[in-house]
Amino acid sequence: MDARYRFGIEEEYFLADAVTRDTPQHTQAYHDALRARIPSAERELLAAQVEVATSPSDNPAAARAQLMELRAGLAEIGKEHGLLVLASGTQPLARWARQRQTKKQRYDRLMQQMQMLGQRNVVCGMHVHVEVPRPSERVDLMNRMLPFTPLLMALSASSPFWQGRDTGLAAYRLSVWGEMPRTGLPDLFEDEADYERYVAAMTRSGAITDASFLWWTLRPSVRYPTLELRVADSCTRLDDTMAIAALYRCLVRLLDRSPSLNRGQSGAARAITAENLWRAQRDGIRAAFLDTDGGTVPFRVGLDSILSLVGEDAAALGCEADLDWLRTLAETGTSSDRQLAIFAGARGNARQALSATVDWIAAATAGTAR
Repeated sequence: MDARYRFGIEEEYFLADAVTRDTPQHTQAYHDALRARIPSAERELLAAQVEVATSPSDNPAAARAQLMELRAGLAEIGKEHGLLVLASGTQPLARWARQRQTKKQRYDRLMQQMQMLGQRNVVCGMHVHVEVPRPSERVDLMNRMLPFTPLLMALSASSPFWQGRDTGLAAYRLSVWGEMPRTGLPDLFEDEADYERYVAAMTRSGAITDASFLWWTLRPSVRYPTLELRVADSCTRLDDTMAIAALYRCLVRLLDRSPSLNRGQSGAARAITAENLWRAQRDGIRAAFLDTDGGTVPFRVGLDSILSLVGEDAAALGCEADLDWLRTLAETGTSSDRQLAIFAGARGNARQALSATVDWIAAATAGTAR
C-alpha cells in the first residue's frame, strides 16, 4: 500500500430538537458534555452545529472506524440531551432567523463582517484533506482538480430542502454558501507564487486574517500540507463519506503522478466547470455534464470513466471497496434522493413529512438506517 497521500475527513452536523425536529434553543449542556467526553468535537459558527475530524491516516478502515465511533458518540450524547444529530447539507426544518451564534472570538469577528449572511449560513459540509508529497505543487493540483469537482458534488448531494421547502434542487447548500464572499470555485492561478501574491494582498490589506478565510470549494490548507476538498455536502451515510473521500484521495494521487492530466486549464474550461457544478447542484447524479468539445456526458458515464482512470490509485491506496460503493450509490441514489422519497411518501401535512425526513437523516447518521 502506498503510504503517502494520508487523508483526514471533517464532518459538520446539525443538532435538532428530538421532539419538534426543529432548531434547538438550548445546546450548551450538549456542547459541555461533548467537551468532556469527545474533546475532538468542535463547535461551529452556529450553536446548533458541531464538527468532528478524523486523525491523519493512510488506512481507510481505520478512518471509517474512527468516524463511526465519533458519529455514534455524538448521537448517544444527543439522546441524553433530547437532541438529534443530522449529517446533511441543510436541515429540512431549520429557519435561519432562529439561529444563534456560537460565542467565540473568531465567530464574533466573522459575524460582524458578514452580518445577515452569517446568520443565514445554516449549512453543513464534508471536507477531505489529502496530504500532497510536494506541498509546493498544491496550487497546480488545485487547478487540475477543478473539472472533477462537479461529480464529487453530485455524489454528496444531501440538501434538497431549505426553510421547510422543497427547493427543486438536489443540493441547495452551495447556493446558501455562495452568498458569502470568497466561495465557489477558486480562480486559476499561474503557480504557487501567483497564489501567494494574492494571499499577501488580501492579508496585508486587512481583507482577511489568513488564507483560512478563503472558503472555496477546493483550497491549499493553511495548517496542513494538504489539498482540501470543500465542495461536498455533509454526507448522511458513512458509506457515502468514505467513498467520496476515497475517490478524492485517488484523484489527488492520479494528478500527482500524471502531470499532463488537465494541464492548461483556461477561462473557458473553468466556466464549463462552473456550469457543471450548477448542474450537479440541480440534478445530482442525474446530471449531464458538458465537455470541452460542446457535447454532454451522462453522470454514470462520467463516473465509470473516472473510476477507470483511478484503478491503479485505488489499488495502491487500498480503497477499492470504498470506490465500489460509488456504483451502488449511483444506482440507488444519494441522500438527497432518499430524503425526497421519504418526503413524498410520508403521510400527513408538509411539516409531518419533513419531520419524517429528519428522522431518517438522524437514523442514517447514527448508522441505524440506510
